[in-house]
Amino acid sequence: MDWKGRRQSSNVEDRRGGGRAARGGAVGIGGVVLLVLYLVLGGDPEVALQAVESGAISNSSNSSSAPAGSGVDDESRAFISTVLADTEDAWGAIFTAAGQRYQPAKLVLFTGAVDSACGYTSAAVGPFYCPGDRQVYIDLSFYDDLARSYGAPGDFAQAYVLAHEVGHHIQTLTGVSRQVSDARRRASEAEANQLSVMQELQADCYAGVWGHRASKTGLLEAGDLEEGLRAAAAIGDDRLQKQSQGYVVPESFTHGSSEQRVRWFSEGLKYGDMERCDTFSASSL
Repeated sequence: MDWKGRRQSSNVEDRRGGGRAARGGAVGIGGVVLLVLYLVLGGDPEVALQAVESGAISNSSNSSSAPAGSGVDDESRAFISTVLADTEDAWGAIFTAAGQRYQPAKLVLFTGAVDSACGYTSAAVGPFYCPGDRQVYIDLSFYDDLARSYGAPGDFAQAYVLAHEVGHHIQTLTGVSRQVSDARRRASEAEANQLSVMQELQADCYAGVWGHRASKTGLLEAGDLEEGLRAAAAIGDDRLQKQSQGYVVPESFTHGSSEQRVRWFSEGLKYGDMERCDTFSASSL
């Protein structure tokens, strides 16, 4: 990505290096990478933290190196701030064209664990969006595991993750998140999972809408789209379940299969039109 020298967002709060230690000791991201990738794009951080603390997911880590982005004035922060700024420009233009005003999300950088309106959350859940305070939370060391453990390296792979979380912010602004939340409370477990899949795939499509516009502004370089598609495929429910438990249970999916995630991300990339991101239609999936 040709990101250097571009505008960086002012909507970034850096909480790295401070605050309380994670409950139960330091939670090693490498040791919980399956959980991270299963929840990274929209999972419930409260539930995931309970799993870590109960011992259902190991707290151990194979790495003792300092987390990426731990420097005072580091390139990781500059990069992620630039990507956030580009999502602000893209969605600002989309909302303006629709006669509305875009309200940007804030990005919070943290290490270990963080307090949010969604509760006290371990970095083990990966990047997440909290609708309660309309903020995206990222421990930048997550990206090391995305590249090393799941073969999804590259700056556009990292940008895709942030753009997906911003996609959840768009769902909050448009009222979709509230509608899905209300519907899930009235649904069976299987129906609630299906609604979650639809919501996650729409956020993937919205990430693609941003990617389409980024390609028009010269931000993307050769190979970037392939990086994003590889990341989308790497975190499909079917692939993660196969790796973690050796078999796949489709009715338990909450994020979508690798094929679905790639397909909806590609839909947004190809057309750049959020109206084409209707994953809730009966025939969409």
